Amino acid sequence: MTGIIKNKGQKPIIINGVTDHVHLFIGMKPSMALADLMRDVKNNSTNFINENRWLPGKFRWREGYGAFSYSHSQIDKVYRYILHQEEHHKKRTFREEYLEFLDRYEIPYEERFLFEWLS
Repeated sequence: MTGIIKNKGQKPIIINGVTDHVHLFIGMKPSMALADLMRDVKNNSTNFINENRWLPGKFRWREGYGAFSYSHSQIDKVYRYILHQEEHHKKRTFREEYLEFLDRYEIPYEERFLFEWLS
């Protein structure tokens, strides 16, 4: 994913994930739309995973993605949060974490339009 992001002229700061999701912290230039970058990251990484047969069967990402912006002064805090994903998910699921972000930042949503939650 780092290579895909760099090849699109953007700056990967940290990428880390767990079994059911990945956090990408990216320094975005306004020359590219976030939707286009996410399409390319998901498409190219899917192809790479499947071509290298890293998993039995076909890999695919869920539809959609969530995006949050942060100020420059928050870079270190966000970096540390992403670095320690495994610790966070011992305490709460991806679903719980995502809904907490939406609520914390007062982002209105209808749960039926969010991800296909994994059990």
